Amino acid sequence: MSNATPSLAGTRITSLLDANSFVEIGKSVTARSTDFNMTETKAPSDGVITGSGVIDGNLVYVYSQDASVLNGTVGEMHAKKISALYDLAMKTGAPVIGLVDCAGLRLQEATDALEAFGSIYLKQTLASGMIPQITAIFGTCGGGMAVVPALTDFTFMEAKKGKMFVNTPNALEGNHVDKCDTASADFQSQETGLIDGTGTEEEILGQIRQLVSLLPSNFEDNDSFVECADDLNRTCDDLAACAGDTSLALSRIADEGLFFETKKNYGKDVVTGFLRLNGATVGAVANRTEIYNEEGEKTEEFDGTISARGARKAAAFVKFCDAFDIPVLTLTNVTGFKATLCNEKMMAASIGEMVRAFADATVPKVNVVIGKAYGTAYVAMNSKSVGADLVYAWDSAEIGMMDASLAAKIMYPGADAASLNEKAAEYRNLQSGVESAAARGYVDTVIAPADTRKYVIGAFEMLFTKREDRPAKKHSAV
Repeated sequence: MSNATPSLAGTRITSLLDANSFVEIGKSVTARSTDFNMTETKAPSDGVITGSGVIDGNLVYVYSQDASVLNGTVGEMHAKKISALYDLAMKTGAPVIGLVDCAGLRLQEATDALEAFGSIYLKQTLASGMIPQITAIFGTCGGGMAVVPALTDFTFMEAKKGKMFVNTPNALEGNHVDKCDTASADFQSQETGLIDGTGTEEEILGQIRQLVSLLPSNFEDNDSFVECADDLNRTCDDLAACAGDTSLALSRIADEGLFFETKKNYGKDVVTGFLRLNGATVGAVANRTEIYNEEGEKTEEFDGTISARGARKAAAFVKFCDAFDIPVLTLTNVTGFKATLCNEKMMAASIGEMVRAFADATVPKVNVVIGKAYGTAYVAMNSKSVGADLVYAWDSAEIGMMDASLAAKIMYPGADAASLNEKAAEYRNLQSGVESAAARGYVDTVIAPADTRKYVIGAFEMLFTKREDRPAKKHSAV
């Protein structure tokens, strides 16, 4: 970029991309409306900088809204520049990254702005599943603009200045911004499930760079591999100790210990994210019962069930992986479904979404049972019955209908404690033991926790050429 004093929008682009790689497109475009004295108002680039560049050598397209030009409002030409950028991205098969700082639609351009803005929605929808789409919110993202990140695959939000809303906090019945700031990064990341990461501007740009390096450029990209310098047969001796916080477990088995977690503040009982195994990107979904901070202190604890939010989070993630041919690894440790009034409102629908996502996915799918796997919650978590290609289980795992002691109480009501203990042990041996599941073919191999990395690498290597058809139809109806 040639400006002597680049705008904040331009600085964000140069900070995101590899040095000297940005090529601006449509620099001379400006607003064409003459209503309300618009001819007297300068609108360089119509308030949005668009162009292409590279991240770690990978082509990307970027648009960055300029709040110093008409407050970053979206006018007709502003929207058309973004739509044209999407056309280029779909033609060349490269991701689109939007850096949002926008005061909304430009009132002076009315229906011209609305019509052009609608084309952004259309292009995003057409691009979905074809190229990755990423949004970062650095300022205001309100009204119709808030739908833009909802139509992308990943969204990041500046922790202090970022504001995202369809209706402002003060416009909500019975609410005020001092009571609940529904536009804040904290609320959006914890309550809506749209935000993958928050932080400072520098941290967000770094997260986007890391994410882009893990993702394929498009749904046909088969070259998104890196050379693996890590030992493929490396044992993970401390892995069993990480069974509670599976974000740590996934980092232990990943190449070089790198795991990129998505939507980490939403549905925390389920972990989703990306890692590399033997240089190839793998998507991971895992149950979680504990969270530890960087100092090794336990900060949160869960009861081993799946929440409605966790299920929705898992479903959306698996759909993305399947669209871009990214293999899926699951770590299962679940005892049931979250039993609260709030969760029950969406539980059946959310679990249905998750089951459908796993069952519909035709990418390689590997499941490792690392703890308890009870009831239909176990079935929903990428079990062999819903389509997992290979299922491993740690030698300490338990797989069955429910906890053996509870099963004994139900089957033998009124029995004394000694009899219940005897029947529970019998049930555990015959029905809940991992060897029992393996004898029936529900588990392919029983493994030691330390050997998990080499087994899952071997599984995905074997499944690399997997091809699987589905019944002919347009798409699922729900």
